[in-house]
Amino acid sequence: MDNADIAFYFDPLCPFAWMTSKWVRQVVAQRDYTVDWRFISLRMINANVDYDSHFPPDYEAGHTAGLRLLRVAARARAQHGRDVVGPLYEAIGARAFDSDVSQTLGAAERGHRGFVEPLLDQVGLPADLADALDDTNWDTELRAETDEALALTGKDVGTPIIHFGPPHGTAFFGPVISRLPSDKDAVRLWDHVVALAGFPGFAELKRSLRERPQLRSFGVGTDEAGIQEDWHGGSRRLKK
Repeated sequence: MDNADIAFYFDPLCPFAWMTSKWVRQVVAQRDYTVDWRFISLRMINANVDYDSHFPPDYEAGHTAGLRLLRVAARARAQHGRDVVGPLYEAIGARAFDSDVSQTLGAAERGHRGFVEPLLDQVGLPADLADALDDTNWDTELRAETDEALALTGKDVGTPIIHFGPPHGTAFFGPVISRLPSDKDAVRLWDHVVALAGFPGFAELKRSLRERPQLRSFGVGTDEAGIQEDWHGGSRRLKK
């Protein structure tokens, strides 16, 4: 999308990217912003990582499912234009994290045809786009976009990455949020983040303690605060 106000790099099965994307949509609904929804693959970021020793069970399956869904999104963008990416991501995230079945969906199951085909139909896209799930020809494009995102922030990050005022503005990993703010607080938080992004030399503000996000897939209701855990390296596994 030419001259977008925000470039939002997402992996479709990252719960914190999903939380942040919902916040961004709140802000967009109240401000005259445009978003270019772009791709970053957690499976590619961790291509050289031993999943068994670095992550809890099912992370590799989840990251691989995210890559498979990104292939579908890449084909949808190529054949139907950039404007279809946002609605498709919204449909995927709602099904994966906020639906009645989100707690019973297996990590790998979210990367199968039975998961994505109804969502393609929901947003008015042809079901045969799901053929891209296994089409590794899209990986070159996805790897290039992942490298593009990491070139904006450095490599010691996860998802999402937000690029403010591309192509020359600042980009950051996050913000990572566990609770969805009210519409009023969403804009207030946005203004604070934009202020930090606009300050030359600002690099990082971080804590590893996170609440589990307010998502049905985590068993946390919208009126609850999830239990607090120490996250590092993109997982809930405690440091040894």
